[in-house]
Amino acid sequence: MFDLLRNIEFDQPWFLALLLLLPAILYYHYFYKGTRKQATIRVGHANPGLTGKSLRTTALRFLPLIQLLALGFLMIALARPQLALKEEEVTAEGIDIVMALDLSSSMLAKDFQPDRLEVSKKVASEFVDKRPDDRIGLVVFSGESFTQCPLTSDHRIVKRFLSQLQCGFLEEGTAIGMGLATAVNRIKDSEAKSKVIILLTDGDNNTGYIKPLTAAEMARELDVTVYTIGVGSKGMALTPQGKRSDGSYVFDYARVMINEELLNQIAQITGGKYYRATSEQSLEMVYNEIDQLEKTERDVTTFKRYSDEFPWFLRIGLVLFLLHLILSVTVLRTYP
Repeated sequence: MFDLLRNIEFDQPWFLALLLLLPAILYYHYFYKGTRKQATIRVGHANPGLTGKSLRTTALRFLPLIQLLALGFLMIALARPQLALKEEEVTAEGIDIVMALDLSSSMLAKDFQPDRLEVSKKVASEFVDKRPDDRIGLVVFSGESFTQCPLTSDHRIVKRFLSQLQCGFLEEGTAIGMGLATAVNRIKDSEAKSKVIILLTDGDNNTGYIKPLTAAEMARELDVTVYTIGVGSKGMALTPQGKRSDGSYVFDYARVMINEELLNQIAQITGGKYYRATSEQSLEMVYNEIDQLEKTERDVTTFKRYSDEFPWFLRIGLVLFLLHLILSVTVLRTYP
């Protein structure tokens, strides 16, 4: 209801100044008339116990209020209230974004709760929600890489693929160059005004037949900006060190080894930026900063349509006047 009232506008608002007369009329009925000296005749009552006011006497005091309300509605009707109906035409120049996510077993390290991978999936999903006008794709890599989800504006699909990611179904290793090259290949034919890759890893390039800096040069040639994120705490972390026969991981403490120099070089070559995320909160801050750096342009054209609402105020005012008239000549009639 309050949203509806905010959309009310007046075509002739100067008539609203008439509402200032209502307090004066109210004063006249309830104060001025009551203070005028009038000759009164005391009439005895057959039953002295009936000293309270009758229902009719109480109703008489409210009769002027009906008249005031009627006047108020008629004055508002004169101002011609209108309901403004807004229509917005939005033209958005979206950005194409490919997220390249490391799925090597070290992403199961316990320095994040419950582990690096689950936190990375959660924060990435929240980032997707903030980019309603962008196409987003998903590339995963460990010892090899492939496109998990092509560029799409259906963010429900992207988030579904994100939620299903797990370590262990790709060849072991960390092929950063392969992951970046796959992401570049996926976005190279995009006609978007801005093309972005967000590469997240927790280690160093140790396999793959494409060097990370070669993939970065490819991205620069295609005007693709790469933001790199090194995820992992500093020092030691409880990290998978091998697998049991049943496929479960054996955990032990190991030093966190992230090639920050390499990730920084990749970002600098492409005009992006390198970030280090040592906790869930810092990772959220990283994605928030990227969200601010890569703003989608939106052109909004607003149209307004108006519908006259004064007939409702006019009808209510006339009904109240009619009610006042009927009551004043019938049940609430007064005699001089």
